[in-house]
Amino acid sequence: MGIVSIDEELHDQLRRASKVSFRSINAQAAYWIRLGMLSETNPGLTFSEIVAREYGAAGVSAGPLALGEA
Repeated sequence: MGIVSIDEELHDQLRRASKVSFRSINAQAAYWIRLGMLSETNPGLTFSEIVAREYGAAGVSAGPLALGEA
């Protein structure tokens, strides 16, 4: 594990996003880094497709909602 230097504005955005996502600041940074890496290595996939593939690889079955469900 290492230390990553980021500017104050990005750190503030991480802090805010981590509260919304119920993640630690480190977990939020790791999430963004992983999604960024997956996006760069799979430019033909959308964010939703990448997340769906990651869920599938983890064995999570989260199909689409029927109309009217929330």
